[in-house]
Amino acid sequence: MKRRAFLAAGAAVAGATFLPTPFAVAAATVGKKGVMLMNRIGPSSSTLCICDADGSNERELLQDAAFDHHAAFSADGTSVFFTSERTGDGNSCLYRAKTDGSGVQPLVVDSAMNDWAVPSPDGTKVAFVSTGGDHKTHIWVLDLSTNRRTNLTGAAALAGDPASPDGHFRPSWSPDSQWIAFSSDRNTTWRGHGNGTGWEHTQELSIYIVRPDGTGFRQVATRDGYCLGSPKWSPDGSRIVFYEITVEGTWGAHRPEGIGTVESQIVSVDVVTGARVEHTSGPHLKVAPQYVTATEIGYLVKGGSDEGLAYVSGTRQSVKRALRSPVWSPDGTSVIYEKLDYTTRTLDAPLHSWDPDWDYRFCDVFPALSKDGRLAITNKQLGNSSIVTMRPDGTDQKVVFDTATSGLDPAQVQHGLAGAFRPTWSHDGKWIAFGLGGWFQTRATSNAVLVRVPSDGSSHQVLTDGSTNAGFPSYSEDGTRIVYRVWGEEMGLRILDLRTGTTTVLTTESDNLPDWSWDGQLILFTRKTSPTNFDVCTIKPDGSGLKVLTSSGANDGHAVWNYDGRILFNSGMYGFREEAALYDDTFQPYGQIFSMNADGSDKKMLTDSQWEDSMPLYLTQDVLSK
Repeated sequence: MKRRAFLAAGAAVAGATFLPTPFAVAAATVGKKGVMLMNRIGPSSSTLCICDADGSNERELLQDAAFDHHAAFSADGTSVFFTSERTGDGNSCLYRAKTDGSGVQPLVVDSAMNDWAVPSPDGTKVAFVSTGGDHKTHIWVLDLSTNRRTNLTGAAALAGDPASPDGHFRPSWSPDSQWIAFSSDRNTTWRGHGNGTGWEHTQELSIYIVRPDGTGFRQVATRDGYCLGSPKWSPDGSRIVFYEITVEGTWGAHRPEGIGTVESQIVSVDVVTGARVEHTSGPHLKVAPQYVTATEIGYLVKGGSDEGLAYVSGTRQSVKRALRSPVWSPDGTSVIYEKLDYTTRTLDAPLHSWDPDWDYRFCDVFPALSKDGRLAITNKQLGNSSIVTMRPDGTDQKVVFDTATSGLDPAQVQHGLAGAFRPTWSHDGKWIAFGLGGWFQTRATSNAVLVRVPSDGSSHQVLTDGSTNAGFPSYSEDGTRIVYRVWGEEMGLRILDLRTGTTTVLTTESDNLPDWSWDGQLILFTRKTSPTNFDVCTIKPDGSGLKVLTSSGANDGHAVWNYDGRILFNSGMYGFREEAALYDDTFQPYGQIFSMNADGSDKKMLTDSQWEDSMPLYLTQDVLSK
C-alpha cells in the first residue's frame, strides 16, 4: 500500500473525531513535584454481588461498596473476606465484612499488591497473596489474634529459580486448617504464545501444598504442557480440585478474541496418592471450581454463550450470567461473585500513587510533551486513534490528525489495530510526527507510513513510501532527523534526514519504539533478544556503543526518556500478579512501570498493581503551571 492510499481524503483535520473529555492536570496536590500520567489496561470498576444458588435474589453484597472483588466466605458463613481498591485505583488491599454487607473492616492495607484473603476454617488465620517483600507474588499468613504476617513461600527453603516467573496464587485451606493449597509457576520458564514464538507470555502452573508454619511443602499435581489453577479442597480433605488448561490456552483465555473459545477441564487429585479424576470433558473455558457438597462441584464457564455457573453433575440448575470469581457459601445455598466493568477511565482520572512525591493520573496511549509544555496523545481508548494535542490543563484541545480522513480500515481502527500511533514532537514544537497504518497483528498484512503535521494540524506530509511497515518515530534534538522502526522483509531502526530525504540503516535486528535523548547522544529502544523476550537497549546515532540494559526474561519495553535523564520502562520482571487464564481483555497482564539510570543501574518499581501499567510521562509543577 503506497502513501496516497492512507490519505485519500486529503485534509488532516476533520470534525468526525470527537475530542477527549477535557482534563485538568494543572492541579497537582500541594507539596507534590507534579503528576505522572500513565496508561492502565484493566477493569475500571468491580462490584461484589450475592445471589441464591439458582441465580435468584441477586443483589449487591456490600453496603459500603467500592472497587471490590475476589471474595471468600468464613467457615461459619457469617463473614466475607475480599480484595478492594478503595484506598486508590490500582492499590489492592484486604478487608472483611459481615455476610449481610455491613461492618467493613481493613485487614491488610499497605502499598503492596494484596489479594485473595482466605480465612482458615478454625477462624484463627488468613492466607493471602502479597507482593510485599521482594515484589513477587507469595503466599502469606496473617494471624488474626496478633496481626503477625508470615511469608510462607518467600522462605529460603521454598525458593524457586529466580530466573523463572516464580509466582504463587489462589490459596485454599484444608478443612482441618492444617494445610494450604495454592498454584505456582515456580521453576518454569518464560514461554511465549504461539507455542513459544510469540511475544506475550503464557503460564504453566502446578498445585502445591504447605503447612501454615512453612513446613511440609510439596507438589501434589502437575502435568507437562498444562496449567493447573485455583485449587480447592474437598469437604473431607482427601482431594483437591482445580481447572486444567494447556499452557498455550492461558494466552487465549485472557485475549479479547480468545475468551470463550479456549477449552479447559475440571480435574481433582487424591492428596496422598495423586490419583486423578477428570470431572468434565468437551468445550468451554471452565475455571473457579469448588466442592459445593461432598459429591457436587460447581465452576464458572468463562465467556461464550453459556457463560455463568455450572455443575459437574449437570443436575443442578446452571445460571447464565456475566460474572467472575464465584464462591459458594459453606452450605451451598448462595454464591458471591464479581461483576466487572471495562469502561475506559476518563483522562486524568486519579490513580493510586506508589510515590509520595507525585500524583498518578490516567492517560490515553503514547503521551508526549513538547519542549514548550504541550501534550500530544494517540486517543486509542477514548477515540479513534487520532492525534490530539492540548495544554497541560486539558484546555485548547485540537485534533491535529484525524484517522477518519486517512483511508484506514474503520473496523481495524475501531479494534485498535490501525491508527495514528506514537506522536513525537520536534524540539522546537512546530511539528508532530507519527506512524499511520496497521499495527500489532495486522502489521503482517498492513503497511504503515511516517507522517508529520504542523503543530496546528493545518496540513500533512507523508515521509516514507509505504513499501514497509514504518512507525513509532522520534525526533532528533535539533529536529533535522527522525528515528523510526521498520517491520517486514527488512527489520530494525532507520534514521530519516529531513533535510536531504536520505535514510540510514541504524540496526537490522527486531527493534522497536526508539526514543531519541534530549541531548541527542543516545537512542533508546526495545530489542527482541530471543524468540520470547524483549530487552531495553541504547545505541549512539552513528550505530556504535550498543548497550543492553535489561535481562529479566519477562519482556522489558515501552522505554522512554524521563525529564531527569532516567529511563522509564515497562517490565514483568517480578512475574504474574494472578493466574493468567483468569484475566479478561488484556495483553501483558503482568506489566508494571519501572525507572532506571541511563546505564541500566538503579532499577526502581513505580507501580505495583494487579493490572497492565505502562506509558508513563512525568509533568513537573513548572510544566503544569504553564
